[in-house]
Amino acid sequence: MDERLRERLAQLEKEHEEVLARLADPAVLADQSRYRPVAERHAELKPIVETYRAFLDAEREAAEAAELAEIETDPEMVAYLQQVAEDKRAELETLERRLRAQLVPKDPNDDKDVIVEIRAAAGGDEAALWAGDLYRMYQRFAERHGWTVEPIEVSELGTGGLKEVVFAVKGKGAYSRFKYEAGPHRVQRVPKTESQGRIHTSIATVAVLPEAEAVEVEINDNDLEIETFRSTGPGGQSVNTTDSAVRITHKPSGLVVSCQDEKSQLQNKLKAMRVLRARLYQRQLDEQLGERASARRSQVGTGERAEKIRTYNFKENRVTDHRIGLTVHNLAQILDGDLDEIHEALMADEAARRLVAG
Repeated sequence: MDERLRERLAQLEKEHEEVLARLADPAVLADQSRYRPVAERHAELKPIVETYRAFLDAEREAAEAAELAEIETDPEMVAYLQQVAEDKRAELETLERRLRAQLVPKDPNDDKDVIVEIRAAAGGDEAALWAGDLYRMYQRFAERHGWTVEPIEVSELGTGGLKEVVFAVKGKGAYSRFKYEAGPHRVQRVPKTESQGRIHTSIATVAVLPEAEAVEVEINDNDLEIETFRSTGPGGQSVNTTDSAVRITHKPSGLVVSCQDEKSQLQNKLKAMRVLRARLYQRQLDEQLGERASARRSQVGTGERAEKIRTYNFKENRVTDHRIGLTVHNLAQILDGDLDEIHEALMADEAARRLVAG
């Protein structure tokens, strides 16, 4: 391990001790506004410090075993000590890799709730059916992680598919996983309406936005144009009888958000504002990164078949993530929300790329 990394880890260990002292301070414990950031920092530092201390222990034990092997006269004991030293050196390599991965900067949005937007793209009615399948997949995925799914806007077609669906996922760490779902999803299968058994290729696009707090995005009421209209489609007794649906236009950006999922006009307005705030927050992030195109467009592309982040092939029981070249043959489990294997591979790839870049 190079000296620069040692110095950094030693500083983090010292900071961890200071954080522990603050956590034991009665004044901090009595003030949630002070306690929460200290507790969060402790949670960030603890695994790093534990790995660092394990590294130091293994380093010490390797040195001691090697030193004893130099002065030992019993051949069997020498061989044993040399093996201990070799095992500890191998452990050191593993621990150093873990430390470098732990030190990769965390995405500040990872713990946020998310707004997810699914839209049928190329493929007509089959694309709409596929959008519905993806929506159900994400509902089950959220359930597996104990997160709550909240529909915001659902636009159904008479075929049973979804033209568009916007929903929120609430729960710690939701963005850290859902962000890997952003992009065009391609399906290859025989539609139920295909009499000759021909395989069709369709696309549905997915955009994933971290949900922003009101303090993170300032919206001037004078910049909003708010319209109400009658809901259409499923929704209860108020559908087509009251102007409960809401459409909000943010005039400076040109963004338009509508919501009609709730029976109450106020509830629809609140949901629409959440989506608008998430989209504006994403634009702010883009500007901070110096990106010219919005993240939503970079995520969903043009929706053409040639663009895809993942392919779901029913005939071959295959799911391929094209970003990392990973292929698994458990399509049914994936569609049932079992996305962890794919996500863990994507997370490892991202961490490796950040280490190289850093």
